[in-house]
Amino acid sequence: MSVDLRYLAYTALLTAALWIPYIVAQVQANGFLTPANYLDPTPRKVALWGQRAYRAHLNAVEAFAPFAALVLIAQVAGKANGMTAFWAMAFFWLRLVHAIVYLAGFPFIRTLVFTLGFVAVCGLFWQVIQ
Repeated sequence: MSVDLRYLAYTALLTAALWIPYIVAQVQANGFLTPANYLDPTPRKVALWGQRAYRAHLNAVEAFAPFAALVLIAQVAGKANGMTAFWAMAFFWLRLVHAIVYLAGFPFIRTLVFTLGFVAVCGLFWQVIQ
């Protein structure tokens, strides 16, 4: 497996697992779901860190699609190289840091790391279109 695909897999698992902190916050604040919760989808109140966990998960899902598409395009088009591997690794580590600082509530660092993740996606794009 190429480095690009390995980091795509890592990023997929990270994205898939980011719902867990939000559910922990839900259970801490409101207890386990009851049958009534399944009928009424109204969001229940959670602590601020739980709200940030929810937003971090949504943000990760939104950022994953273009990243995954570009990694797969690079593979299929035969454009995968050392730079695509670099950008894929960078994206994963930046997304991990983004999740941590989002949960911790560091606003300016979060924005910087998010922007650097976008730069990684742009780097992948550049490699694909060359």
